[in-house]
Amino acid sequence: MTGGPADELVAAGYAWEAADAPWLHAALGLADLAHGVELADRDVLPTRVRGPLLGALLDLAAMPAEAVGYDPRDGEPYTSRERHLTQRIGDDAGWLRAGRTRREAVRTAFRIRVRGQILDLVEDAAGLAACLADQAERHLGTLMPDYTYLQQAQPTTFGHYLLSFADPVLRDAMRLFAEFGHVNASPAGSGAANGSRILDDRDATARALGFDHAITHTRDAMWQTDPFTHVMAAATSLILTQDKLAEDLEIFASAEFGFVELAEGYGRPSVVMPQKRNPYSLTVVRGTAGVMLGRLTGLTAVIKTPSARSDNLIYLYGELPRSLDLAHRTTRLTTGVVRTLEADTARMRGALDTAFTQAADLAELLMRRFGADYRTAHRVVQHAVRQSGALDAAAIARAATEVVSACWSLDDEELRVRLTPEALVASRTGLGGAAPQAVMPMVEGVRDQAAELSQDAAARRAALHAAQDAIRARAACLAGR
Repeated sequence: MTGGPADELVAAGYAWEAADAPWLHAALGLADLAHGVELADRDVLPTRVRGPLLGALLDLAAMPAEAVGYDPRDGEPYTSRERHLTQRIGDDAGWLRAGRTRREAVRTAFRIRVRGQILDLVEDAAGLAACLADQAERHLGTLMPDYTYLQQAQPTTFGHYLLSFADPVLRDAMRLFAEFGHVNASPAGSGAANGSRILDDRDATARALGFDHAITHTRDAMWQTDPFTHVMAAATSLILTQDKLAEDLEIFASAEFGFVELAEGYGRPSVVMPQKRNPYSLTVVRGTAGVMLGRLTGLTAVIKTPSARSDNLIYLYGELPRSLDLAHRTTRLTTGVVRTLEADTARMRGALDTAFTQAADLAELLMRRFGADYRTAHRVVQHAVRQSGALDAAAIARAATEVVSACWSLDDEELRVRLTPEALVASRTGLGGAAPQAVMPMVEGVRDQAAELSQDAAARRAALHAAQDAIRARAACLAGR
């Protein structure tokens, strides 16, 4: 059978792959260079071929993706690259196929691309956590109600509230960094599935590309998908944490709350209503969460195949880098929102005077003072709120008489002193509590973890760059440049 692929296959299949090719273009250039260098160093390439082939690969690696012309009519992106090389150096381009399938080339490039994006996202998450810690320290004493189900619960501080998002961010950063170790493993030298006689030192090949090691089982190396599922899940979880914060801030920024105000650069004015400025950046964060959830679901659906099928990876080549790029940009956006966020401290403090956020602490006081079990004390306080709309000494006395037929006498001055929001927050000195002296060690811990993650990611990136620079230098030497 001769001729090219059917137009329908080009439109529905190869066009998809060609559109995703720019995501892998730079990494393909590096993978091809490394393979060419190894073929040359193992004397697989004839002497006359080394210079032209490696020179053409160096030039191809330096070109932007659009200059290559990834054409879906060529079939897979690899074929477009091969066409480009053939136009440049003729049939000698065919030597690049020695000991390696096109599938292996793309798998290797995919891991090169994703591993760098993981490090980017780890650093982004660490930056967001550090920014949350900075704002938390700024608002150690900014009193506000804590909310559950959007109902006032107990007094807290804005600093304690903000810091509650830092640990989830750090946990996802650590998950991503752990998955980096699984992604930064090399499939090179796998052959079609059972290894290559030409490239038999797979660990050396892996190290040359900056990978930690070669994936042991060659068939697994070619077809594994679980590391990419976990990366996508961790990135989605990171965005979902930001979504929670964004949804809260959208409420807090409303006129009905007026707790916070976004910096001007993070909003968008209405074109009809002059008084209205929308928190558009928060909409972007919330929308990203939906997109990431959809892509995660799509990814897991696509990889549900029998083993050794291309459809569990060809859609991943663009979707995962695209998703990680979206998570990268959105995490930096959230960091900017948090960094420039302004709080109306008076409005926050005033909200504590409109409800009964001291009720749980009052029930504890009654339990200790009068020896009642907490459930009974809870019922007395609840009755006072519902029947009297107050929690002063007289209201508690009436409620105690009506609920438990007891005389519980309290002093209003004691209640005013012990049950102010300031006193209640100051009493939360235990581990993780809202008192400033409890929050500050957490702030410092978040900063330390964020700094360590950033440093580790930077060190791994430097090692990758060094390996990549060495490949380019060796290729240039072999090409006589």
